[in-house]
Amino acid sequence: MLTHLTFSPAPFASTCRNKTQFKVFAEKFPSFLPKEVENIKDPFARKLAARIERLPVHVNFSESCIMSSVVKPLKPSKTSPVVLLHGFDSSCLEWRCTYPLLEEAGLETWAVDILGWGFSDLERLPPCNVTSKREHFYQLWKTYIKRPMILVGPSLGAAVAVDFAVNHPEAVENLVFIDASVYAEGTGNSAKLPSIIAYAGVYLLRSIPVRLYASILALNHTSFSTIIDWTNIGRLHCLYPWWEDATVSFMVSGGYNVSTQIEQVKQKTLIIWGEDDQIISSKLAVRLHCELPNAIIRQIPDCGHLPHVEKPGAVAKLIVEFIQENCISEPQLVSQR
Repeated sequence: MLTHLTFSPAPFASTCRNKTQFKVFAEKFPSFLPKEVENIKDPFARKLAARIERLPVHVNFSESCIMSSVVKPLKPSKTSPVVLLHGFDSSCLEWRCTYPLLEEAGLETWAVDILGWGFSDLERLPPCNVTSKREHFYQLWKTYIKRPMILVGPSLGAAVAVDFAVNHPEAVENLVFIDASVYAEGTGNSAKLPSIIAYAGVYLLRSIPVRLYASILALNHTSFSTIIDWTNIGRLHCLYPWWEDATVSFMVSGGYNVSTQIEQVKQKTLIIWGEDDQIISSKLAVRLHCELPNAIIRQIPDCGHLPHVEKPGAVAKLIVEFIQENCISEPQLVSQR
């Protein structure tokens, strides 16, 4: 059964829409971000975007290193690092609302862009299939993070996390899945499409109407003006000239198909689910809970497919409590001011 979360976070911690206690002045954005970042209104997104940097990552499938986009922690912690992935064709800006709460709780928090998406420099386009994404993330972890981590995967990011945890168990201490998309059979028929049709489909994927529709489905009780701004945040990385090629590379490769790997996951796992998810059925949350050898499940009421955007206080509280219960060194509690 799904367990409902019941607590009363402070207004700042409860929602990304309340901006009264989070004043953001004129940020200096990294020069490599698309210039359209200046048009973003959400102060949480603007603040996180200003902290994005590129780190060199050497991989075995490319002669040159990949300048890879991440948000690094401000300071190290005694607790295991928390590493935040994102969903399909998204970026680290998904974590704009929850990241500061995790950091405030004293956690060493990283937000990492998955190869092929986000804000990495892919002018020399590498392959963006599952194997390349895994290898790139592993080398980034090995070079910079260096310790077993709490790996957090929302939506398709959960499939990325399953694949990574099974192939590199030494790098993952525990897992957190948020509205996990782990039962899709890869990219389906897209892998068989002629190149010209694949590019046409990807072109539509970047369009504002398609992105807007996806945002409306994913978010619950959100004003239209906010959805417009969040749609622009969600497609910001699509404005790079290499985005189409990288996305087609992933689509025709077959994508993630991890359903047979789920029972191989040995790490303790927290499953978080939005009660009103209109994209992935809560029945799959129950199925995932049953198939994972060592998992607990928590449901967030009045919330859609993106709890870490809609209910950042609830998500941060669950992650902090999960770490407190399963790690030797405890983080500070999330401020309830």
